[in-house]
Amino acid sequence: MAYFASYNLSIRDTTRYYQWEKDFDSLIVNNAVPNFSTIRFGNDHTEGMRAGRPTPYAHVADNDLAVGMFIDHLSKSPIWKESAVFILEDDAQNGPDHVDAHRSTAYLISPYVKKNYVDHTMYTTSGMLRTMELILGLPPMTQYDAGATPMWRSFTKNPDFTPFNHLPSNINLNDKNPVNPGISAVSKLSEKFDWSREDKVPDLVMNEILWQGIKGKPAPSPVRAAFLKINEKEEKGEKE
Repeated sequence: MAYFASYNLSIRDTTRYYQWEKDFDSLIVNNAVPNFSTIRFGNDHTEGMRAGRPTPYAHVADNDLAVGMFIDHLSKSPIWKESAVFILEDDAQNGPDHVDAHRSTAYLISPYVKKNYVDHTMYTTSGMLRTMELILGLPPMTQYDAGATPMWRSFTKNPDFTPFNHLPSNINLNDKNPVNPGISAVSKLSEKFDWSREDKVPDLVMNEILWQGIKGKPAPSPVRAAFLKINEKEEKGEKE
């Protein structure tokens, strides 16, 4: 799609949604929707506390709304019965949680996804890729996706084709950070970096800007966890 906006935090993700919608509807009319397509909504990266720019809340709310509108429109289209949407952050930076800093949010949306079900399998990005390959009938591209666990436990043979209705944002998308750069140290710090491209701001600095700017306290240290699968038979033999 030649007119789809590339990474630019001055363009709303909801604007990108409407660009996608125009292209998608034209493909539907011509029965030319590809078997696989990608779309990037990247404004949840935020611009930290840059003076006069959208607040982190506004950026993330814009991103959430665009995703909701996207699923809403897709679920009411003729191809919904054959669709599966995989949503993943580009990486787990700028938000380590209390379990492990490598964890990242991921979402799976389809009529064939189990409802009211909690899947405790530890999946990876490669596992998500492998799942898409299996659906499309493609061979693995590398040893990593070949050996990864597909997300089969999250799917069901009994689909639910009920369409999705997105909710309006409860955050003001026009909210801006304070204009006076001298109002806080994190505002001044935010002005020192290049926000024109993703990942140009160092991870730890970005974390500190957001935590200090939003919560008023230092960012927590990343947690590193070990995930071990113990062979019960071997463990029993060692004890004996």
